[in-house]
Order: sequence, then C-alpha cells, then structure tokens
Amino acid sequence: MGISDLIAGFIQQELEEMGGVLELQRSDLAQRFNCVPSQINYVMSTRFSPERGYIVESRRGGNGYIRITRVQVDRQTLLMHVINSVGDTLDIASARAIITNLVESEAISLNVGRALLAAMDDKTLRAVPKEARHTVRADLMKQVLIQLV
Repeated sequence: MGISDLIAGFIQQELEEMGGVLELQRSDLAQRFNCVPSQINYVMSTRFSPERGYIVESRRGGNGYIRITRVQVDRQTLLMHVINSVGDTLDIASARAIITNLVESEAISLNVGRALLAAMDDKTLRAVPKEARHTVRADLMKQVLIQLV
C-alpha cells in the first residue's frame, strides 16, 4: 500500500467520524505521514474530487487549511458537473480517471464505461491526427454524457 493510499484511508476514516465534513491542516497531515505537502495536494485532487462526491476547499498560508465535504448528488447533477468540467481537450489518462470515477459512483454502468474507453482509445482514434485526438476525446466524452443525462 502506497503513501497516497494511507493518506486517503486516513482522511476517509476521519470524514466518517466527523459526519462528512473535515477540516485539517496540510502541514500537519504532511508531517503525520512524513511526506511533502504536494503529496497531500495529489491525494486531494485524485481521491477527493467532485466526480467522487467531494468538495475540497483550500486556503494556503500559515493558518492554511483543507476542508473536505462529502456531498451526495444525484446522477444527473454529477454527469452535468463532469460535462461542464471537461475542457476543450482531454488526454486518455484523464478520460480513464473520469470514467473510472463515474463507474465507481454508479453514474454510468460498467458496460458504458468500457464502451466509452474503447471509443476514446488511441487505437480507435488512429485515423485522427495526434494533435487533434485530445480535442476529439473531449468532444466524445461530453456528447456521450449529454446523451445519458
């Protein structure tokens, strides 16, 4: 188990104990796990994203904090959030992460997730010039999700 898993597990446990809202100091957490604060940022951005049902607020500085709130949103709201958060381009790694989160949160089925990943794969897009694939991938993601809303 990696350091990111340990940090995420700790935060999950604390969130449950605090009823879904947790405020902590980035530096205290980094010290607790003997890591750099950027590792905490990484965990926040990958494990506690809106697609996974969390709102993360952060204030930097001496008295800086991270406030994590677990939110329950309906499927349509989650899909609309993802549609709105996908920009003009989308790389395959980000597409995989988004689809994995949507499947895990049951916003889309495993079969839809697999089909979407297959449609966005570089092998599928081989006829598309490499410099245009990220744009095509973003458009594909948004259009499929719009159809599911």
